[in-house]
Amino acid sequence: MKMDAQVVGGGELADFRSKARAASGLLKALSHETRLLILCMVSREEKTVSEIEKLLGLQQAVVSQQLARLRADKILETRRDGRQIYYRIADPQLNELISVLYKMYCEPGPGSVPVGAAGDAADIA
Repeated sequence: MKMDAQVVGGGELADFRSKARAASGLLKALSHETRLLILCMVSREEKTVSEIEKLLGLQQAVVSQQLARLRADKILETRRDGRQIYYRIADPQLNELISVLYKMYCEPGPGSVPVGAAGDAADIA
């Protein structure tokens, strides 16, 4: 990615590259359908593994694998209450981004992308 020297100074270019690298890593984590569904679910309220499994209709191993990836990428954080572990989005700014995606693709009503326009949108709330 080549940038015009008039637009970006030498120090700014390094900063832009660093931020672009971070954004690219985040977008890679978001590019998996199951991970994105999980994030949409927990953007509204904390959820346990069993709640996520039930909503997605997936096996515990599949859900746990995706949760582990999101925790490793520091996208999700957990809170323990007795035997239950609750998952939530770690960064409020990321929660805003996920909320926008939720409104565009998952929330029923005007302004949402129709099912089939962008793949299989599911009501996950």
